[in-house]
Amino acid sequence: MLLNHLSIVHSEQPVNIAIYGEKIMGIGTGQAQPSSDPLQIGFTDAIAIPGLINSHDHLDFNCFSVLGNRKYDHYVEWGKHIHEAHKENIREILRIPKKLRSAWGMYKNLLAGVTTVVNHGSRLDIENPLIDILQETQNLHSVEYEKNWKLKLNNPMHLRKDCVIHTGEGTSKRSADEIDELIKYNLLRRNLIGVHGVSMNPEQAKHFKALVWCPESNKILLDRHARIRDLKTSTTIVFGSDSTLTGSWNIWKHLRLARTLQQVTDDELFGMITETPARLWNLNKGKLQPKQDADIVVLKMKNKSCGTSELFSANPEDILLIVHKGQIRLFDKSLLSRLRDLPVNLFRYNQVNINGNTKFVEGDLPGLIGEIRKYQPNMHFPVEVFATINESHYD
Repeated sequence: MLLNHLSIVHSEQPVNIAIYGEKIMGIGTGQAQPSSDPLQIGFTDAIAIPGLINSHDHLDFNCFSVLGNRKYDHYVEWGKHIHEAHKENIREILRIPKKLRSAWGMYKNLLAGVTTVVNHGSRLDIENPLIDILQETQNLHSVEYEKNWKLKLNNPMHLRKDCVIHTGEGTSKRSADEIDELIKYNLLRRNLIGVHGVSMNPEQAKHFKALVWCPESNKILLDRHARIRDLKTSTTIVFGSDSTLTGSWNIWKHLRLARTLQQVTDDELFGMITETPARLWNLNKGKLQPKQDADIVVLKMKNKSCGTSELFSANPEDILLIVHKGQIRLFDKSLLSRLRDLPVNLFRYNQVNINGNTKFVEGDLPGLIGEIRKYQPNMHFPVEVFATINESHYD
């Protein structure tokens, strides 16, 4: 596959990206050279970035809307309140089979340009995943909610695995003390990857391999944010969306909130969803360069600048193309006339509408939404779905 005439971040010249199999084979500047590759797509006013890496989500919790109507001091306080105030709503959502909820969680990420997501919780069985779903770490919920967490943390069988755990998710002394307790009882000196860390200080951060920053979740629950400006000198910071229980489905909205907090530079923030998590999770992606996995998102350019600051105005409707491991997972309607003459099986894709923009996404998303609505007829989705591509699309 050849993707021609694309801008990339911090480059003045458009590039052509050659993909072979699952890898980026080469990136060249100047006019696209004649090629025998039958699958070539040319672009105008478009920018290519690495597929986004979402370092924290609960894929099976994305059928929920945001729950909680006040600010809380601690995640346990929030959990207790929503299970009292929204007991029936929670029961109804959990009636939807986990397999269906998890599949929608995958699509939620894909539609926004995420090609890798780290799932936190019990291992999920997702058939034919269209993005990379990382589940190889040891996942503990938290000091308060994980039964026998000390024994699990210090189980020698998991010594080689990173341990991912919610910690410091609160504004009270209780939250800060919880971090100290976790550090104290990490007897085997496991690699800890904390999530949230709102009450974390730099000295505590030194005991963590990384911290996952979820600013929208923290705003909705706590109206307080981790001091990333201070913590980033003590540990690695990556970015997560969390589930729709505590935030928007649209990760670009989360990123824009992060920018307003002025805790990091735009380049640092962009790195937190590309190169930095790729290194943390030991992935061969996160950069557009030869031999990297071909995970690429192509966006409409809203102006001629190729700096990272301009990227954060993007939304899912601005996505023109998503390639994951060399396979087209989503494309904009504007590319349909070009793709219909290329060796692409268009019948693998279904039409969806995102804020008035038509996209074609791989897999049976309409069927999935239909199955979920058998359990929740009034379930709201951020996309409208239509029929499978049919012959009329070729006319």
